[in-house]
Amino acid sequence: MNRCLVCDEGMKQALTWRGLLARPEARAICTGCEGKLKWITGERCSMCSRELGGDHTTGDLCLDCSKWERDREWGGYLSKNISLFHYNEYVKDIIAKYKYRGDYALAEVFVPFLKERLRDMEFDMVTVIPLSHERLRERGFNQGQALADLLGLHSAETLTRIHTEKQSKKSRQERMSLPQVFQAMPSDLLEHKSILIIDDIYTTGTTLRHAAKALITAGAKEVSSITLAR
Repeated sequence: MNRCLVCDEGMKQALTWRGLLARPEARAICTGCEGKLKWITGERCSMCSRELGGDHTTGDLCLDCSKWERDREWGGYLSKNISLFHYNEYVKDIIAKYKYRGDYALAEVFVPFLKERLRDMEFDMVTVIPLSHERLRERGFNQGQALADLLGLHSAETLTRIHTEKQSKKSRQERMSLPQVFQAMPSDLLEHKSILIIDDIYTTGTTLRHAAKALITAGAKEVSSITLAR
């Protein structure tokens, strides 16, 4: 019997006609824990996946993305971000255990859900956000790279980090006004390619837009991203 990676309870595989006719994607989380994952649903920002409503919209964009797109320096680089779940306390705790406390196996919780969404996405190349040497030494692995590996996707090293301050310590406005933090590695492989970035969390969108700008400037045709939560 498989055990849930979150609560460690035993998991029984329910028999269904679909399961008998086609091999279902193996889950690493029980139905009880899966029920605590809050999917982003309904009408969403066409750029960042934020649920829309109230005074938070400008057309089909949320106010944040509308501001980004009007900014001459940053508008037009990130085509779209797909986020799966709301970054509630439950998801935050799972990602923290995975990302900061080294519980690498917890990445498997999200793999089946990522695979389902990736079936509808078109891209030529996969890449991840690079960590500084200090962060990589602290964590022991790159969280985006771990997801790509478990998804069976080859990721190309396309970016280097030229600014290493922890963004989590910065205010929202400070993040949005940061100078470029990435540099694309010189490569003919980027030319005219649609590139997908795999990452864990979409917060202000600063990191992904910095990466997208570096890649587009280096010759990429289009840059999109998929993240676990926002």
